[in-house]
Amino acid sequence: MEKQPGSSPNNLKTILVVDDDPPTLELISELFLGSGYNVLTASSGESAVQRARNYKSEIHLLLSDFQMPGMSGIELAIKMTLERPQLKVLMMSAFTGGMLVLNEGWHFLPKPFVPSQLRALVLGLIFPDRESKFSTNAP
Repeated sequence: MEKQPGSSPNNLKTILVVDDDPPTLELISELFLGSGYNVLTASSGESAVQRARNYKSEIHLLLSDFQMPGMSGIELAIKMTLERPQLKVLMMSAFTGGMLVLNEGWHFLPKPFVPSQLRALVLGLIFPDRESKFSTNAP
C-alpha cells in the first residue's frame, strides 16, 4: 500500500500521514494513494520523525492528528518543520476542548470531515498556484 523510502516515484508529491488510530490512518492513506500521491504513514510522532529521516526525497505535506500519545501533532510539526522548512502542515483533530492555536501558515481540519473536503484542502496546500490558473483575469 505504501511507497518505500527513496526517491519519489514519477515525481509524485509526497504526503506523510500520521495518526494513532489505525482505521483513520488507513482511510486517509487509501484516499490519497489512489489520487496520484506518494503516501508515507506513521502511527506516532516518534515513528513519523524516523520515517522522514529515512526518506531522502522531499516531503511536501505533513498531515497529522493533533492529539497522540507520546509526541503530540504540534510537537511533531515543530520538529519536522525545523528539519524540512518548506514542509506544509495540516493538523486534524476531533478536539472540542477549546481553541487551537497553530503556527502561522499551518492549517487545521476538524474531524470528522468529508473526504472531498480533505482532498480539496490538500490539493490547495500542495499546489497553491493551481487555483490561480483557472481564475478569471484580474482587472
